[in-house]
Amino acid sequence: MNIYAVIPAAGVGSRAGFSKNKLLQKLDGISVLRRTVSAFAQNAGISRIVVCVNGSERESVARELSGFDAALVAGGATRTASVKNALCYLAALPCPPDYVLIHDGARPFLSQKVIDDCIATVRQFGSAVCALPCTDTAVLAESGFIADTLERDKLFTLQTPQGFAFAPLYEAYGKISEDDAFTDDSGVYAKYVAPPRLFAGEKANVKLTFAEDFAMETYRTGIGADTHAFGEEKGFIVLGGVKIPSERGLVAHSDGDVLCHAVMDALLSAAGLADIGHHFPDTDPAYKGADSLALLARVYALLQERGLSVVNVSAAISAERPKLSPYIAQMKKNIADVLHVFEQFVGISAGTNEGLGYIGRGEGIAVLATALLKSA
Repeated sequence: MNIYAVIPAAGVGSRAGFSKNKLLQKLDGISVLRRTVSAFAQNAGISRIVVCVNGSERESVARELSGFDAALVAGGATRTASVKNALCYLAALPCPPDYVLIHDGARPFLSQKVIDDCIATVRQFGSAVCALPCTDTAVLAESGFIADTLERDKLFTLQTPQGFAFAPLYEAYGKISEDDAFTDDSGVYAKYVAPPRLFAGEKANVKLTFAEDFAMETYRTGIGADTHAFGEEKGFIVLGGVKIPSERGLVAHSDGDVLCHAVMDALLSAAGLADIGHHFPDTDPAYKGADSLALLARVYALLQERGLSVVNVSAAISAERPKLSPYIAQMKKNIADVLHVFEQFVGISAGTNEGLGYIGRGEGIAVLATALLKSA
């Protein structure tokens, strides 16, 4: 079957408050429009893509969509006018499409499953409107007061893509009058053809409308490792800010908190920053005997400056001695307090090395840590 995708992209996106078309804004280095077009370009069921654009942005859009087989059609003053222009363009082709899928350019996160389901539904029923069931209580309001409660089981919120048999949709758009006001294509089809068929959408298929919608939440992982040898003539070691009785202390320029050091390196790694040796060099007298929990707080401040927050950290301690299990709860609390997370988001385990290697011989302690950060 000959199936075209139409993507209205001629709006100014005034509610987003940007100085240019919101579809040309970048999301993690890729424009919204390119992400949207890419989704359809990857689908084997789509024959070609038509994008409705403003005349002043034609060259910018052409650059954004380089590499895609997309036809650019002049957009109109409204979304409805833009879609009508695209349908007229398709009707003039030597071989007009059998079906057309119309999708908001500002919905860049649609999945291949949604596209496939739209195609399957429109081929079976002649129409296919992406929709989600309403899960919240819905009401009618008058002058700021609830006037009536609606039956939630019958309510849906509509998304795109919306698919239709081309011929009846084209004919329906030709019947639109000046008194008509439509927010999407299902309204046109419902008024001039028939009630459209719904199919299940996805929550991820959101429409980017306001500036805050463009703030992508991303995640980063990091790994850190550290080792310290026994050798100091003192009767304790420090792990996670907890002073633990020990036959010998750990050799270090700071307090030798090998757990905090590994966690710091994991956090810095996730943030793409240099390791603790760069930030707190052991050649600097300022860090002689330094409290590693205080240094961890400084690493946390570096993350905050970059808009990063800690989701969780996890660390595995390898030590033949001393016995660490009685102190793990306090270690978790100390680290959680510094990183401003709940204690359940700090994982610490401790085990021996079964007598193998330098750890098994009781010559030192090693820690491997991981961290997950979130940015928005």
